[in-house]
Amino acid sequence: MDKRPRVLLLIPHLGGGGAEQVTALLTRGLSARKYELHLGLITESVIASDLVPSWVRIHGLGAARIRSAALPLLRLVRKLEPDLILSGMAHLNFLVLLLRPLFPARTRVVVRQNSTVSSELGSGRLPAYAGLFYRLLYPVADRVVCQTQAMATDLAARSHLGEAQLEVLANPLDAEAIRSVCVQAEDHWHGPGPHLLAVGRLSSEKGFDLLLKSFASLRLKFRHAELTILGAGPELERLAMLRNNLGLEASVRFPGYVSHPERFFSGATLFVLPSRQEGLPNALLEAAAGGLPIVASPASEGLVNLLTGKQGAWLGTEVSSRALTHALLAALDSLRPGERFPHHWVEFFHMERAIQGYERMIDETLKELAR
Repeated sequence: MDKRPRVLLLIPHLGGGGAEQVTALLTRGLSARKYELHLGLITESVIASDLVPSWVRIHGLGAARIRSAALPLLRLVRKLEPDLILSGMAHLNFLVLLLRPLFPARTRVVVRQNSTVSSELGSGRLPAYAGLFYRLLYPVADRVVCQTQAMATDLAARSHLGEAQLEVLANPLDAEAIRSVCVQAEDHWHGPGPHLLAVGRLSSEKGFDLLLKSFASLRLKFRHAELTILGAGPELERLAMLRNNLGLEASVRFPGYVSHPERFFSGATLFVLPSRQEGLPNALLEAAAGGLPIVASPASEGLVNLLTGKQGAWLGTEVSSRALTHALLAALDSLRPGERFPHHWVEFFHMERAIQGYERMIDETLKELAR
């Protein structure tokens, strides 16, 4: 009889965002010797994926949206009776915690917070009840995982979480795989450049409209500059219209979602993170692993703490197109063609080290179950 603890990872789907990438990396990194691993996909019905190793069983619930997934998710949990559930995104976390009283009594629940709560609540994009859910539901979790201490401190101030419930764990990053792709990838760029790369969901909080306005100013000095924005999302049409209105049709492209953005690192002059608000995006960590120079908006305290004073990183003084333009010009004026940086700080997120942190947290949570 298999005595390994049964761990169920939950994510809406496997495409696109950083939370999905983190979960996919966890399926590849968590020990199959120690845990019986399952992956639940809320809004997909797939049962296999090349992003997930063969020893992980995938359960595709195929719900139209997260809010309509309560019954399928409850059936899955009652069928599997997992020892531990790890949910990977805030709105899914709410559903999991609402359902927790109906789960088997022995099932432990861990949720991963992938954004700074005060910024999210202040953005006006969340429903009015979100603040109440953070206060009432998050304390129901056995553990809440944050990516930075700044995120954890902010969440603690917005909820009734005890100190023992909060865990600060680094996102896993497969730096070696990224660097290997960088060496082998073809050059996706044309013209003399400079070539600017941005990656993320095409949504308001990512600030790509700020980047387009900044890029228009940048081209007054660098008339051959090119910008590629990788990602998909609800703002595509609006961003494309803004690009056209700024006369940037020939110099800005939107290739859509790309599963391996590191394929665009070769030939890129620098990576831009223009976000209005962020937790700690995997796209930034991947760019750092690839050695790219980085220009970023000060989108969160954790991000500012990470990049301030680091060689090869330029931070805007505020979240605005004007400040972003100044940071981009400062970077481009000092960079040599093709210059790369070691970004030693990214080793903190190394796959093996990050996975060890997650396994320690899982084991400690399960030990509490055994008491």
